[in-house]
Amino acid sequence: MLKRFSALVLAGVTAFAMAGCGSGSGGSGGSGDGKIVMGFSQVGAESGWRTANTKSVQESAKAAGIDLKFSDAQQKQENQIKAIRSYIQQKVDVIAFSPVVESGWDTVLQEAKSAKIPVILTDRAVDSKDTSLYRTFLGSDFIEEGKKAGQWLVDQYKDSKDPVNIVQLEGTTGSAPANDRKTGFQQVISADPKFKIIASQSGNFTRAEGKQVMEAFLKSNPKIDVLYSHNDDMALGAIEAIEGAGKVPGKDIKIISVDAVHDGMQALADGKINYIVECSPLLGPQLMDLAKKVVKGEQVPARVVTQETTFTQDQAKQALPSRKY
Repeated sequence: MLKRFSALVLAGVTAFAMAGCGSGSGGSGGSGDGKIVMGFSQVGAESGWRTANTKSVQESAKAAGIDLKFSDAQQKQENQIKAIRSYIQQKVDVIAFSPVVESGWDTVLQEAKSAKIPVILTDRAVDSKDTSLYRTFLGSDFIEEGKKAGQWLVDQYKDSKDPVNIVQLEGTTGSAPANDRKTGFQQVISADPKFKIIASQSGNFTRAEGKQVMEAFLKSNPKIDVLYSHNDDMALGAIEAIEGAGKVPGKDIKIISVDAVHDGMQALADGKINYIVECSPLLGPQLMDLAKKVVKGEQVPARVVTQETTFTQDQAKQALPSRKY
């Protein structure tokens, strides 16, 4: 009887010791079945791109056997901070999120670091000077996207000496893609004084606001040659406004956009958009691979750039039949 009691005590101590063994992260609140638990805070559902991005993350987590705790911030930073703090309290293994804006994250990211929970930035960056607050950033080079858009415009008007009046539909104010796509575009076109941005305003990456802002642009600016939109959804809204004003999108006003979602690609194929710079939302598989590595304590690159291309009208026609988003 004494031997049996001693064996039970030993088994209990061993089980306790095993339960206390971590994976190197602070996530001891796992799913109970050995799965990695990821807390993911999404910006919102403001566009077709974002919907495709959410689907990619959710499907990839399931395929990778990762327990995903998902929250929608509805484009509000305070909602994301609240979600991240909730994930810290739940002791998830890893936190990933797409920041609504670039600034204001240091405090909550320091809380995650103190809890030894690794953080992955996906799609959008933060402007924190302390890069130890997150393990890696997975996403597009938004400045490069802006440069590609600007270069197409420069090439189109290389033989013209006339002024080119441009209106710009910016993304959400303070967000990384809005800041960087604006910067990259400006860097390229500023070399030639004939390119003039005569109006620039945020449309919050949404089709409805894109239409509303473009209507205002058309009323206050009698001559618009080019629209540069920071995403397809705003461009699609702007097309409605242009057609409502009796003009022909793609001809009377040339349109450059970013994303290459299905509706945008269809508008490009139809000649209503002239050029699209791709920004792929299908980040899920890469995100899950990075999550597994950081939870194991493995080294990962500080920056993982997604591979993307650009599309003309003919290229859009070829790509549309097999387009996944």
